Amino acid sequence: MIIKTLVENTAIAEDFGSEHGLSLYIETKTHKLLFDVGASGLFWQNAAKLNVDIAEVDFLIISHGHYDHGGGLREFLRENTKAKVFLHPLAFEKHYALCSDNELAWIGLEDDLKENGQIVLTSDQFLITEGIWVFSNTIRSEPLPVFNKGLLREENGQTTEDTFAHEQNLVIEEESKTLLVTGCAHNGIANILEQFHKLKGHMPDYVIGGFHLSSPSSDDHESFVRLDKLSQYLMDTKASYYTCHCTGRKPYERLRARMGESINYLSAGSTLTI
Repeated sequence: MIIKTLVENTAIAEDFGSEHGLSLYIETKTHKLLFDVGASGLFWQNAAKLNVDIAEVDFLIISHGHYDHGGGLREFLRENTKAKVFLHPLAFEKHYALCSDNELAWIGLEDDLKENGQIVLTSDQFLITEGIWVFSNTIRSEPLPVFNKGLLREENGQTTEDTFAHEQNLVIEEESKTLLVTGCAHNGIANILEQFHKLKGHMPDYVIGGFHLSSPSSDDHESFVRLDKLSQYLMDTKASYYTCHCTGRKPYERLRARMGESINYLSAGSTLTI
């Protein structure tokens, strides 16, 4: 399995653009997938530099209804007219972020795209094809990320705290190995892993994605106490972790100091083979 990071907050070299967002190209033995498409058309530009043909992608999975993961959707649909695009039914709700001046900033997906014929709405457990599926409806027994605060959704004309019911996670099973991919882990990476374990009876072998441990607009991050507790939990799962995006560099460095080689960072332009 080959994973190429098309979009991330950082890049491995100046040749690759970066932005606040995430897009991963995943190639299995039988399929070519995209997981998220970043905030713009940058994913397409970086894909060309990594010899990825967006027109040949079989499936696109959008992790949740925020622009930094689905902002490039219109560009994708222009470049690829065959792939099915899998989103949670609530992904096209109106989503906002509360700014420091108490103004609301729209952070959702472009509403008119939901009428596109390539769009497929998923469910709590949804099989895309053999060995590739998504799940949502995560049971949240552990605390949620601190930086979910200020992320809102519109319901019946009123803005309320986002429940992140629109967030889904990708699972790929190939040759007795399992990869779990998260977008931002707004439901908490420990909760997502526990939900996976509940569904499958074991932990994944590999986990890739953002863990939402930092603020996108400041240097704030989860406390070292919570990060150290999380690092121990992640090590106990025995999985290999590759994180990025909303995890943040400082939280990553703290996790890395505790977890060593069991966690690594993915930047735009990187290629990972597992």
